Amino acid sequence: MTNSFKEKLGQGGYGSVYKGKLNNGCLVAVKVLNKLKGNGEEFMNEVAATSRTSHVNIVSLLGYCFEGSKRALIYEFMPNGSLEKLIFDADTPKGDHDHHLGWEALDEISLGIARGLEYLHRGCNTRILHFDIKPHNILLDENFTPKISDFGLAKICNRKESIVSMLGARGTAGYIAPEVFCRNFGGVSHKSDVYSYGMMLSEMVGGRRNINAEAEDTSEIYFPHWIYKRIELDEELGLPSIVNEEDKLRARKMIIVSLWCIQTDPSNRPAMKQVIDMLEGSVDCLQIPPKPYLSSPPKSTADSSTTLVSIQ
Repeated sequence: MTNSFKEKLGQGGYGSVYKGKLNNGCLVAVKVLNKLKGNGEEFMNEVAATSRTSHVNIVSLLGYCFEGSKRALIYEFMPNGSLEKLIFDADTPKGDHDHHLGWEALDEISLGIARGLEYLHRGCNTRILHFDIKPHNILLDENFTPKISDFGLAKICNRKESIVSMLGARGTAGYIAPEVFCRNFGGVSHKSDVYSYGMMLSEMVGGRRNINAEAEDTSEIYFPHWIYKRIELDEELGLPSIVNEEDKLRARKMIIVSLWCIQTDPSNRPAMKQVIDMLEGSVDCLQIPPKPYLSSPPKSTADSSTTLVSIQ
């Protein structure tokens, strides 16, 4: 199928992804998992979660291989790669970053991801919490339609459950909701995905990682705070590629939505249904939220690898 693993698409903590072709000519991405860690929970999660879904904004699982220690997942191929490559283009010189797609496309992508998440939280027979929403895990098809992928850390719960029990924190530093690693902030729920979505939306707007330890001005290290100040004082946003009033309104709307999503108290965050309504509505109807409370996340948050950490 993959022509002896000839074309590698990517590499992650889980293993490698290769481009392949089915007999009918359909292009696929084949994710070959490393020798299994633990009891293979991530593999089982991925198969269990994605096989329950059918939505335009969720990547389609076409099949899987389970033979001895060899495990692979077969997904539809996404020609435009991940959102991460699009918003953090390493080839772009510093200070000269330009959104490749423009604000209208970014707006559409943010809405598509929100619809996919809302479907996971409310549209399936069972509620699926993803726990690893970040630009790396959003794939783009030939029309730049976003699809949520990588369900290795997902939790499938009863729809009546609002709070889920977890032994440890799971996710990627920089996107993990406060309550996931410290229960003092509240219970873990679908609102934890909302937080990760907000952090990702903020990176889409800024065209940079939220935490930039190299920033010359300390106020610019943590992007959500820097942009909050500009919104609060109604200053120029100072963002790349805003060329007209429409762009400015789109950017402002996305910023306000992201700031609501990253509120420290989960009960202050909107559900994904409200996020969709906010993104589809007029920016004039949006209130500016309170300033997000976490002021300086630990340095390690720049690490972008997925983790499943035990908390004593």
